[in-house]
Amino acid sequence: MTSIDDRRAATRPNPWHFVALLGGNFALALGPWFVRMADCGPVSAAFWRLFLPLPLLGLLALSQGRQNPRSGFALGAWGAVAIAGIFFAFDLASWHIGISHTRLGNASLFGNSGSLILMTWGLLIARRWPRPLEAAAIFAATAGAGILLGRSLEIDQATLIGDLFCILAGFFYVFYILLIQRARGRFDSWGLLFNSTLAGAPVLLAIALALGEPVWPHVWWPLFALALGSQVIGQGLIVFALRHFSALIVGVVLLTQPAVSIMAGWFAFGETIGWLDGLGMVLIAGALVLGRLGEGATR
Repeated sequence: MTSIDDRRAATRPNPWHFVALLGGNFALALGPWFVRMADCGPVSAAFWRLFLPLPLLGLLALSQGRQNPRSGFALGAWGAVAIAGIFFAFDLASWHIGISHTRLGNASLFGNSGSLILMTWGLLIARRWPRPLEAAAIFAATAGAGILLGRSLEIDQATLIGDLFCILAGFFYVFYILLIQRARGRFDSWGLLFNSTLAGAPVLLAIALALGEPVWPHVWWPLFALALGSQVIGQGLIVFALRHFSALIVGVVLLTQPAVSIMAGWFAFGETIGWLDGLGMVLIAGALVLGRLGEGATR
């Protein structure tokens, strides 16, 4: 048996863990840029994001070793993972549609709203009033979202619709997380990622075809970059580093995603933000940090 000191040493962060956490967030932040660069439809790009890395994810799952769910829970565990993959597909479909209609900074911020929605959902289930940090996060998120949505409406109605699709993606992501948590104790991390990806890919293909999107691209590099950067490198580095850091550190590093997306939007598409946009982004960014702290306080 391992001692408490051994377990603490195993989870104590080193510089490589911080580099992995930062690198994972950086890789995920570039995802919206690659979606814009793809010459297929936005939902089709989400399909390729899941489909292209499947062989690599399968090998990683096999090499890591997969727990075998015992009889009685096996069907429920596999079912939870499969349904989680379907909700992840809905999340990506909504988010990618939103990316194609709004600014990259808005897409990144609203796309990360799942953690705040999950916190609010937990309060409703627990039937209790929010703690001070949780109340501050909800207030800041509501104020920031109101500012950004108002600014999007001033720019173009399509931009507002894009924001709303990104917020809808956050709701789908909540159900994905809740279902994944049910099976987390029975499968390893790569096994969960592979099986949920396998379940979500055909759903995205069906949605893309139903919307009449062009599925087969002429230029492949944005899709390979999206698949490897977001689904393998980004998710993999964060899974590797996440358990070594407190909620505060994770929340602060999470803010690199909208910052990188804003820079990518300015560099590649000439997107600019005014002081009112900046205020809304700061409020939502602060809400994400406070939400992480609220999660840490309840554990």
